[in-house]
Amino acid sequence: MATLTLALKANQSLTAPALLVASYVNEKQRSPVVTVKLEDVETLKDGAPAELTSDSGSASYGGLAAVSKLVETFPLLKSKQEPLENEWISRASAFTSPDFKSVENPLAELDAHLTLRSHIVGYTLSVADLAVWGALRGNRAAVSYVRRGQMANLTRWFKYIEETNPWVVAAIETLNAQAKEKKNAEGKKGASFEIGLPDTEKGVVTRFPPEPSGYLHIGHAKAALLNDYFAHERYQGKLILRFDDTNPSKEKEEFQDAIVEDLAMMGIHADVTTYTSDYFEQLYQYCIQMIKDGNAYADDTDQMTMREERGEGIASKRRDATVEENLARFEVMKTGSEEGLKWCIRAKIAADHPNKTMRDPVIYRCNPIPHHRTGSTWKIYPTYDFCCPIVDSMEGVTHALRTIEYRERNQQYQWMIDALKLRPVHVWDFARMNFIRTLLSKRKLTKFVDQGVVWGWDDPRFPTVRGIRRRGMTIGALREFILKQGPSRNIVNLDWTIFWATNKKYIDPIAPRHTAVVTENSVPAKVLGARAAPYTEDKPKHGKNPEVGLKKVAYSGSIIIDQEDAKSFKQDEEITLMNWGNAIVRKISHSLNPLNSNVTGLELELHLQGDVKKTERKVTWLSTEGQELIPVDLVDFDYLITKDKIEEGDNVEDFLTPKTEFHTAALADCNVAELRADDIIQFERKGYFRVDRPFLHGSPAVLFNIPTGKTK
Repeated sequence: MATLTLALKANQSLTAPALLVASYVNEKQRSPVVTVKLEDVETLKDGAPAELTSDSGSASYGGLAAVSKLVETFPLLKSKQEPLENEWISRASAFTSPDFKSVENPLAELDAHLTLRSHIVGYTLSVADLAVWGALRGNRAAVSYVRRGQMANLTRWFKYIEETNPWVVAAIETLNAQAKEKKNAEGKKGASFEIGLPDTEKGVVTRFPPEPSGYLHIGHAKAALLNDYFAHERYQGKLILRFDDTNPSKEKEEFQDAIVEDLAMMGIHADVTTYTSDYFEQLYQYCIQMIKDGNAYADDTDQMTMREERGEGIASKRRDATVEENLARFEVMKTGSEEGLKWCIRAKIAADHPNKTMRDPVIYRCNPIPHHRTGSTWKIYPTYDFCCPIVDSMEGVTHALRTIEYRERNQQYQWMIDALKLRPVHVWDFARMNFIRTLLSKRKLTKFVDQGVVWGWDDPRFPTVRGIRRRGMTIGALREFILKQGPSRNIVNLDWTIFWATNKKYIDPIAPRHTAVVTENSVPAKVLGARAAPYTEDKPKHGKNPEVGLKKVAYSGSIIIDQEDAKSFKQDEEITLMNWGNAIVRKISHSLNPLNSNVTGLELELHLQGDVKKTERKVTWLSTEGQELIPVDLVDFDYLITKDKIEEGDNVEDFLTPKTEFHTAALADCNVAELRADDIIQFERKGYFRVDRPFLHGSPAVLFNIPTGKTK
């Protein structure tokens, strides 16, 4: 007998492979021989998501380590093609990242491998199939992509394993059911999603309607995730991604493509993608209907006067024009002529309504600029307030979930539905997600990009999905943080420290540990007692997670240490050289310049029998011999603005932070040369970093510091 313990709150792609292999063993026996236990925690001992314990008491920690131990323990799991199977078992870890971009290439490799194959290895179900299928099934971003069928071989194989082995689905569903049961038993932590949406028993269809005039920011991400949650997780309904492409002056196909990519990266895959421009003819006809019904009129009042009149509740001089006059002017607008540009169409609701959004809002404008999808076919375009309720109703949306800034417009939304006698839609508004010292106005963000305040929409100082990803936020943490805020209507100004603290939980258990020493004033040290010749040893990249792999650590009698550490040493003090052992500081040399207190050299005597637990200082170091030190540029950032909350009337330029980008040149261990773009690591005692540009000979690696939620 053996016992497999799984961390119920861990990333399921890390636990599912071991669960499926254990379930397979039990399927093949008369009675279960592997007991599966679930612990309601994020990690088990040493940060592992899974633990396999044998009868003898020996334990293997980690999902794939448990798989390997099961193969070793139960002969029925042995393969005739053991090397190939072991390769694919180890490659299962490539499918565990919640960041879709990280798994895209491994998915493509798997798809190519499965050409003309029904199984990953051989001709029958193997541990490789179970490990890879389990990793994919437990990864929301990956499984959504697989089910869409964009990689034919991969989708075929995935469905084949599922259909021919129904017990694999049952095992996952049992795991999910127990997770849900435990979650319900302890009560939902954080936000409550029990918001009482009406008529859900009739089916739920939600929509996410971004305007393709910029990149998604974290506020949009909340709207997208909540709509996805209620459509797909809470009610097993349908999610529509609809591009609100009604303003050709601002919209670009570049933004549209980026939105689709960003949503996929977050594991959000709409059931259908539509465009408001698909309905331009119907919207045009609805506007004509409103004019004929006496519910809309043409107006040539200039923008400034219209704003003043609406504010004071004064009716437009054109409000009582005849239906014929209004229709004629709408046709002039349709030509895009100079005369047409003077006019707009306004809904005829009430000039002095207590709710100012109801004071005859504009519903159609003239704009001769070609549209990125329809070209020059149309020169009149509906406003969001007009087309949103109409298209929601036409597309079968049952619940329109939108941010609370639209609350005053809810009455207007309902008026449009009633005026056109359309199918009703339930509206629920939730609080927008605001952060201190952060702008989420697309107009202001666009201005920052255009003025060169930032590098672009993916600048790591930007609150766009691409910006925070480039800074080092993982998609899993982003989803968790946003969903924990829930659909509450309480408006709060969130602190970024909580956001980044959530991210640390995701990266700390898997980030490889490396070493870097700041180049400026680094201190050379002679190590007495070191071997005469340099040598290297393989050491774990992560002290608590062996699955992260091994790295080379070089040792010699010549090392360098950070100036800040060297300054803290005392004569004859015993210190710990991390990943080596203890040493005694025998000599400290200082600069001869009386104005400079820098340490210029050290002599350390190894004392490897010393107790590392008793030393006060544990320092990082690098051998200058036995390896090629890799130059790195460590980049840190500050907020773009200095004020926690920009008030209405504030001039943003008055609150720009003078300097927001900080570079530190350093040297890193030889293993850093192997890092790729988007890898996340920890430079020990310096923090977590994301690789923005990998090392190329002649050009240092560029790494961005990832905040951890700690205030400096």
